Amino acid sequence: MGASDRPFRAAIFDLDGTLADTLATIAGIANFALRELGLPQHPLAAFNDFVGDGIRLLAQRVLPAERLAREPELHERLLSVMRTRYATHVLDGARLYDGIGEALAQLSQRGAALGVLSNKPDALTIATVEGLGIAGRFRAIRGQRDGCPPKPDPTAALAVALELGSTPDEVLYIGDTATDMETARRAGFAAVGVLWGFRQRAELERSGARWLIAHPRELVALFDGGRGMGR
Repeated sequence: MGASDRPFRAAIFDLDGTLADTLATIAGIANFALRELGLPQHPLAAFNDFVGDGIRLLAQRVLPAERLAREPELHERLLSVMRTRYATHVLDGARLYDGIGEALAQLSQRGAALGVLSNKPDALTIATVEGLGIAGRFRAIRGQRDGCPPKPDPTAALAVALELGSTPDEVLYIGDTATDMETARRAGFAAVGVLWGFRQRAELERSGARWLIAHPRELVALFDGGRGMGR
């Protein structure tokens, strides 16, 4: 059996917008911090484009550009408030997407090694997965850690694959943003874009999704025989 025919053995999931709808959580945290600093807030829909690249970039994106240019210290002030608020409100409004629990159960039954890789800070990633009641499904749960570059750098992704005992060509990487698709491509994983997340089909197609799926149940078919399936 050649490498291209080798079956998948592992599936690594992004968290926000992939496993769970956390948009209201993130918006609530950011808007609370903005309000505390007397800055304008944003509607929920705006956060579809703000999220996905970690808390530092989120804080930068939600700040008024002209104020940030004049007062660059606002960035660290906002980050501090956001982090403090996040610690006690990590699950506010968060929910698993329909079908995720069933898909994880079926993948586990097939012997898939499952992992989570998020750009959310590591402690908050773990707290979110645990709070949603799915931590037991995963052999590895990893968020953004000091000293390791965030996605789309593939360093953390490859570390998770190693922890799962899989080579890159044995891994499905499932996410909802261009950052996720680029992470998968740079790590040598098969990139799966989900259409129920925070971004649109066109972004996922442009950024190199190998497959696009509209419901978590489709993951099981990909794991079983995805190498022969079209987009």
